[in-house]
Amino acid sequence: MSTGHPQSSGKAASSSSAPLYAAGFVTAFGAHSIAAGLGAQSGNIGLTLLNLGILLALYDVAEVFLKPVFGALSDRIGAKPVVVGGLFAFAALSLIGLGAADPLILALARLGQGAAASAFSPASSAMVARMARGGKAGTYFGRYGSWKSLGYIIGPPLGAGLILAGGFPLLFGTLSALAAVTAVWVLLSVPHLAPLPRKRYTVLDLARQVGERRFLVPTLVLAASTGALGAAVGFLPALATRHGLDAFAGTAAVSVVALGSVLTQPWIGRLRDRHAVTDNRGTTTGLLLIAAGVGLVAAAPGVVTIFVAAAFIGVGIGTVTPLGFAHLADTTPPERMGRTMGSAELGRELGDAGGPLLVGGIATATALPFGLGVLGLLVAAAAIPRLDPVQPTHRGPINPPRPN
Repeated sequence: MSTGHPQSSGKAASSSSAPLYAAGFVTAFGAHSIAAGLGAQSGNIGLTLLNLGILLALYDVAEVFLKPVFGALSDRIGAKPVVVGGLFAFAALSLIGLGAADPLILALARLGQGAAASAFSPASSAMVARMARGGKAGTYFGRYGSWKSLGYIIGPPLGAGLILAGGFPLLFGTLSALAAVTAVWVLLSVPHLAPLPRKRYTVLDLARQVGERRFLVPTLVLAASTGALGAAVGFLPALATRHGLDAFAGTAAVSVVALGSVLTQPWIGRLRDRHAVTDNRGTTTGLLLIAAGVGLVAAAPGVVTIFVAAAFIGVGIGTVTPLGFAHLADTTPPERMGRTMGSAELGRELGDAGGPLLVGGIATATALPFGLGVLGLLVAAAAIPRLDPVQPTHRGPINPPRPN
């Protein structure tokens, strides 16, 4: 029987989850700071457009293949060792980038960082899910997603500043130090959550679990929102340039998307935990907001509508993301939380890649408004399937206290 004061218990939980939010920031900051730097410095280091595209994709390619693997590993050995090990690996492999004048060295560093992020990203999500049991999943994932979005916001300008000050070696060195400090913080401050007993699964069992509605529908919702995010990051600046705005204004439109997501996620998470918004109503509203934003710039692109659309898309993503992950946390048996989170993040990665490819492919064959219009329709269609209701038994504590 616990005798701790509820307020002190809440503060303890908050302090122990803060390093996991930092881990989410590291993966987002690492991905976007280097991506922006590669684009800006491609001419200086002799990259062709094809080589640039390959280097930009390596981080995500590693994540697509490895996130489910490391998620399942965290179920087997516990999430904390995977988070700490992944962060230390990220720190070590970032040091390869100290010799980043050569494209091959850059490719190795980028691939290594993506592989390391594949370990600590889904394991961090799984730990957040287990620590959030008891009706707090919305709050925890709202904060976690907000910190990841913050990494997306400040990654490009801070990465560009570090490259300007000391080139790629300074950027990679900073990322290495940041990951190492975060790893030590997790090691010292986050409690070890022992792996839970699991029954042995066959390949057919795994295929059936991935095909369950309670996994597929929220993952579809997350993939649709991330597909819109990927398209917005790529095509909003292009639209801004076409309508007479400079590159700074195009980047500002992307920052509006990210800022909307940062500010919305913690608020929506708290509303969910107070039962002021349901997962179904919230994700439907969020997806329709995203679809409205994408449709607005498809139908009436202009200086004002670009920024209005960016705000709609950002708030929509900020609504969908914590609700989707919190729903998965509350409907997944805790003993396979890591694999579920890894597979869900795989769905997001596929959406992140698929959204821009869809828009770009259709725009090449027809025109950009048609590509954006199709994306808006698909995002709106993703709001049609209903999420399965959360059973009360899934909201209980993961590790119930033992009787005295």
